[in-house]
Amino acid sequence: MSDSRGNKVEMSKPSLMDTLGTTVSFEGSESITLRDSAPIYSDVNSTTESGFFKKSFAKGFMPRGEIRYGRAVSQPEEPDEMRLARFRIGGLHEDNQDHESIVPSASARRTQRNSRRRTNHSFYGVSPHYKFGPKGFLVSSTACSLTIPDPSNQKLNWTKPPLTVLIIRKHLDESVLEPFRDLVIWLMEEKNMVVYVEKMVLEERVLLEDEKFHSVQDKLKSFKEGVDDLTDKVDFIICLGGDGTLLYVSSLFQASVPPVMAFNMGSLGFLTPFQFYKDFKHEVTRVMQGSASLLLRFRLKCVVITHEIQSITQIPHVKNIQKENVSLKTHKLVLNEVVVDRGSSSYLSNIDLYIEGRRVTTIQGDGLIISTPTGSTAYAVAAGASMIHPSVPCILITPICPHSLSFRPIVVPAGVEIKIMLSTGARGTAMVSFDGRDRQEIRQGDSLRITTASYPVPSVCAADQIEDWFDGLSVCLNWNLRLPQRPLHILAA
Repeated sequence: MSDSRGNKVEMSKPSLMDTLGTTVSFEGSESITLRDSAPIYSDVNSTTESGFFKKSFAKGFMPRGEIRYGRAVSQPEEPDEMRLARFRIGGLHEDNQDHESIVPSASARRTQRNSRRRTNHSFYGVSPHYKFGPKGFLVSSTACSLTIPDPSNQKLNWTKPPLTVLIIRKHLDESVLEPFRDLVIWLMEEKNMVVYVEKMVLEERVLLEDEKFHSVQDKLKSFKEGVDDLTDKVDFIICLGGDGTLLYVSSLFQASVPPVMAFNMGSLGFLTPFQFYKDFKHEVTRVMQGSASLLLRFRLKCVVITHEIQSITQIPHVKNIQKENVSLKTHKLVLNEVVVDRGSSSYLSNIDLYIEGRRVTTIQGDGLIISTPTGSTAYAVAAGASMIHPSVPCILITPICPHSLSFRPIVVPAGVEIKIMLSTGARGTAMVSFDGRDRQEIRQGDSLRITTASYPVPSVCAADQIEDWFDGLSVCLNWNLRLPQRPLHILAA
């Protein structure tokens, strides 16, 4: 195969041009390996008999197969899998220019890298084809392009060895204090790490009376929720508790979250796959060495905004609303769900549901649950919703005791804007809570706006994304457990 200059291009198959690491050789010059943000041209119409590419290309930009969380890096396990690791939606358009070379200039690559930095890291999936029939294709749009990592090969690696670790333990449970003490001492004395803990932990009576803990107590760094900012201070997080402890960790980081390793020391433990008493030293060392499976758990960006200061038509899409907005009452990222209910009122909730600016229905009932795939196994499943794997890119909308036999839970694509407002004929107000916390009132003139956040929670897997989830369904929720059917015993004639 040749390019427009007549140089021979060596490749095994045209369809492999979209694989990172493909080597392209030109006569009289050294070989060049397509990496990082180099444009990749796939011959979607097949080549001509003379071997030249046609003018119409399927053009896409293959980003690096990694996502950064401070010192941590999520990347595919094998270089050959990077083609499926991440891709750009909206990356297909007709090429109206004659390209002289498959390899772009340095300035072009720099421009592509800068545009990629503005991309939201929200969705998962494999790369579909963007050419539909002989003439149809997906128009390129940089503004709405999305980067999609494939969950099947996401591995945690570190740009540098982690130096600081945040340890969060379950509150009001003294049985966790001894494992907490052993973990802190081991990390500080054997791993030489800087350990952050909550300020209230240092005031625990059991720890104050413990002689072993006294040897490291003065070296600990403490923080207070809502006062101290941990952004860019922590490389790694270890949880000792249950699912509520992991939700609390998520609330501490309202932007990028360091990798979270959760040990099950709570009641249910659906989101905490590690067992502390088996061999916590081996497990923590393995994760800190890298290559552990990583599950990116979606979060929801939730804002409550009042229309008294700003006209409703002037309010931007929720993904463009910043904390500094003058009419903003609340700005939170939640891991499980947002719940809107009637509160203490004896009247039905009467709220309007909008999706991407269109009113789709009015909810009359006890309320509404807007949940992530992770939250689908929490309040939502108790209200009759389906259980969704955390890697599925979606938002789950579940009514609470609707006054209608036909109102069933629905799933909408991740990234859409969901808006909830009181109906004009509502007899009372509504209450909203975020992951079971920060409960507040919604009045006429307020709107709750929700979309998929750009900052997921990188949760370290004990085995992998699939095995951990189905183990949780079986062990914690007793999913599809029943006595087996007995076989028939037919007597021989």
